[in-house]
Amino acid sequence: MKYAPIPKELFIKNRENFAKLLKPKSIAIFHSNDVMPTNADGTMGFRQNNDLFYLSGIDQEETVLIIAPDFPDPKFREILFVRETSELIAIWEGAKLTKPQATEASGITNIQWTDRFLPMLQILLSECDNIYLNANEHTRAVVEVETRDARFVKYCKDRFPLHNYVRVAPLMHNLRAIKSEKEIELMQHACDITEKGFRRVLKFTKPGVLEYEIEAEFAHEFIRNAGNFAYPPIIASGANACVLHYVENNQPCKDGDVILLDVGAGYANYAADMTRSIPVNGRFTPRQRQVYDAVLRVMRESTKMLVTGNLWDEYHKEVGKIMESELIGLGLLDKNEVAKQNPDNPLYKKYFMHGTSHFLGLDVHDVGNKYRRFEPGMVFTCEPGIYIPEEGLGIRLENNILITENGNTDLMATIPVEAEEIEEIMNSK
Repeated sequence: MKYAPIPKELFIKNRENFAKLLKPKSIAIFHSNDVMPTNADGTMGFRQNNDLFYLSGIDQEETVLIIAPDFPDPKFREILFVRETSELIAIWEGAKLTKPQATEASGITNIQWTDRFLPMLQILLSECDNIYLNANEHTRAVVEVETRDARFVKYCKDRFPLHNYVRVAPLMHNLRAIKSEKEIELMQHACDITEKGFRRVLKFTKPGVLEYEIEAEFAHEFIRNAGNFAYPPIIASGANACVLHYVENNQPCKDGDVILLDVGAGYANYAADMTRSIPVNGRFTPRQRQVYDAVLRVMRESTKMLVTGNLWDEYHKEVGKIMESELIGLGLLDKNEVAKQNPDNPLYKKYFMHGTSHFLGLDVHDVGNKYRRFEPGMVFTCEPGIYIPEEGLGIRLENNILITENGNTDLMATIPVEAEEIEEIMNSK
């Protein structure tokens, strides 16, 4: 790992909070993600399962965590299984965690090698009635490969058919939605790295640069600050900005166009998620500025509604009304047509077709429940946009907002967003 060690107290507290949610005589089992193949003997870069990381702090493949709070023998109530280093592994991949290192990272005292997992599992299940198993239950997940979690569900139900099986995902969604002070600190650090990258790009961008050259500037700044891309970056110039998930990043940036930059740094597995729209030549045209300011007003008003007690659907409905008014002002919607529109298919969605906010945390589109009222500690994006394909113009602005007891805090408050400031930086020496 490149990031600084995270105090184990974070993961100890996370496990304590999780254990309180389990039924009596239960066991919960968490697996690391697979190392995914590419072709021949190639593999993708490893990314830890976020639930396992949240509860253990272990960022290593072939890891298993068991939590069994009611087990009669206290030393078996938390067990962490990690991959044992061999001489061959040490030569080719580098040494893996030792048992003391795993304890220091996680706060778990009972560390076993991974090959002891299945024999130990049989002993533990003899004293448990409920088995909590994990799955990716994100509402937008598309999973076409069989994951380690999915294979283990099959194994358990075949080997231990008489136990009661329980979904662990709703518990994790509930817990992970509320960020602790340390998590917020890590997310703020990811936002700060993102700011460094953006300021670098403002000084770099000019007519003729290629989209991927801008991507490279972000990558340089992220990596030199022990970060990485939290998600594939969108560097969309001109009409490309009207493709919401454009990731080709291979076109020249033309004089007179606007570039939509949807880029966030990841740090210690936590994500930032920023969007800015900047003029290639350092100056917005009057029309570009008109649309830009409209989006910025929507973002400002939307941010005000990200407060304790609000509800997802109610919030988005109000954002839609604000956007509707702005689009009428821009001449993109007719107020008479709006008055006659189908409320289930509002006209503003022609130019603003995505949601305004999503949960943010270990996942960019983090887990959470849209029917749960906003609470202090939740972090949301705020990202309105206006996309006008016929004008070759797409503007989106996005900051990361922490909900507090008395309002909210913008984790990206220091990242330039006013049009004048962006132009000033781009045109300064």
